[in-house]
Amino acid sequence: MSNNITNTKVMVPMSQKIAFGLGMLANQMFPAALGIFMVVLVENLGMPSWMWGVLFFVPRIVDAFFDPIMGFISDNTKSDWGRRRQYVFVGSIIMGISFIIMWQLYRENSVTYNFIFFLVMSLIFHIGLSIFSVPYVAMGYEMSDDFHERTSIMAISQWIGQWAWVIAPWFWVIMYDPAWFPNADTATRTLAIWVGLVFMLLAMVPAIFIKSKSTKFDDTLKPLTVKTIGGSLKEILSSFKEAFSNKPFRKLCIATFFIFNAFNTVAGFTFFIVVYYLFNGDTAAAGIWPTLFGCIGALATTFIVIPIVAWMSKKMEKKTAFLISQGISVFGYILLWLLFIPGKPYMFLFALPFFAFGIGSLFTLMMSMTADVCDMDELASGKRREGIFGAIYWWMVKFGFAIAGLLTGVIMSAVAFKAGAPTQPEGAVTGLRLFFSGVPICGTLIAMWIMWDYNLTEKKANEIKKELVERKALAQKQVDQI
Repeated sequence: MSNNITNTKVMVPMSQKIAFGLGMLANQMFPAALGIFMVVLVENLGMPSWMWGVLFFVPRIVDAFFDPIMGFISDNTKSDWGRRRQYVFVGSIIMGISFIIMWQLYRENSVTYNFIFFLVMSLIFHIGLSIFSVPYVAMGYEMSDDFHERTSIMAISQWIGQWAWVIAPWFWVIMYDPAWFPNADTATRTLAIWVGLVFMLLAMVPAIFIKSKSTKFDDTLKPLTVKTIGGSLKEILSSFKEAFSNKPFRKLCIATFFIFNAFNTVAGFTFFIVVYYLFNGDTAAAGIWPTLFGCIGALATTFIVIPIVAWMSKKMEKKTAFLISQGISVFGYILLWLLFIPGKPYMFLFALPFFAFGIGSLFTLMMSMTADVCDMDELASGKRREGIFGAIYWWMVKFGFAIAGLLTGVIMSAVAFKAGAPTQPEGAVTGLRLFFSGVPICGTLIAMWIMWDYNLTEKKANEIKKELVERKALAQKQVDQI
């Protein structure tokens, strides 16, 4: 599926891909650690499930609605650093410091105090995450205009980023091992400091090492100021509407929403299913099995899924690679229902390589396809709006994450599961297991149906690229004649 355009592509240096990937490691470690630590709120600090749902939902909704504004600001920034790098740098600092403070919770405080404290700091953390992640993702879209090189960039970044999901599950072992800490809430206070500092520094790497051109004298940009805020907000809404009216992009967003939302709705149940179904509520007996679920799944994604998906995307259309990968993940979710067997916890490990194809392929392919859509948008609008498109795409991701957090609490209440209780009401754990497999299967099948007629093919993408190159050459020729 190549032609003269792709044969003359400019390869992005591996050092730049790695720098971008280290930012992805930070971008994934913070939510990975957050998901692990959240168990402490109900297991050790006594928060009811409705509070847990609110703490998942509210900050992510605020974050999601801040993203398009951040995308517009990033797209229209005039500076010697270019449009993105300064925000990545500042956002990483806000994100790291607020993450540390957010987890300084003590069981001696009232549940209400801990709830309000965590909610406020979580709002600050998620705003910092938005300031970092929106321009960071846009940097990745800008790194190459080649159809396959984009997939390579995203595959490498996801490969590096997946190590967050290999590392983070081991926090469960540290948190619940009395040889390390007397209790899990003490553990999270300490671990949060290390996570915050180390991954704040890694988040800064793209801002420091990825090259960008100065936009200080670019008169096509319209920076957001106090004087222009009214017109800018109107343009943000207009850009949002224009971007979402792009049919291929809309399909990417909605499909991602269903897959990611379904996955995260039930992801928090893993710990409870392993402990209460496989080990009858005995956390000590469960040992490292909850950790192995996340760790082995992430290793399968890193060493099996991402290389296979990157290879598939070069041998077939990206859409086809997506459909095959998600079909494999549906089979994996079915296996998880069958292979959670009390007395034989090792059996669920056989399902993980299949299960990992769902989320493991999602962002590798979808981020590459979003970069293709940005070219399509430039051809129609004459503007480069990676920030807006990245913001809207991640708005859907974060909105889905917020909905998932709320649904997690609703499902736990609906099946009458009581976290921290030595025994569970009859049917509660079975209910969790039904949702654990059923919700992702339904979400994935809906996403596959949505993407079935996605039509931004490699041939079409290369035709768009050729027309953009010719348009820019003509514009430059006209400038030279003047």
